[in-house]
Amino acid sequence: QVQLVESGGGLVQAGGSLRLSCSASGSIFSIAFMGWYRQAPGKQRELVAGVTSGGSTNYADSVKGRFTISRDNNKNTVYLQMNSLKPEDTAVYHCNAVIRRSSRSPYDDGYWGQGTRVTVSS
Repeated sequence: QVQLVESGGGLVQAGGSLRLSCSASGSIFSIAFMGWYRQAPGKQRELVAGVTSGGSTNYADSVKGRFTISRDNNKNTVYLQMNSLKPEDTAVYHCNAVIRRSSRSPYDDGYWGQGTRVTVSS
């Protein structure tokens, strides 16, 4: 059993900042990837930022220079620091992790958090 628990969403004015956290717990051998996706009303879910176990990061063009993803491998936790927020950043943000549950497992599984809502007012 693996759980992803997110926190840190809320309501903020344009130009403000928020920090999202996502912690993975349960039967975990390794985590290859952790990332944040978001889904705004009427839109498809999109990747916001991701980080591999080796520390490589990638960002959506729309958030480059404003958002920073980081990861604490010892705590199985990923963070998303969001600065200079815009109304178009309003969405439900979902944590995603690609996890191998056992050293004997030949494959990784993807897991999702329940989502945390971010609302940016103009």
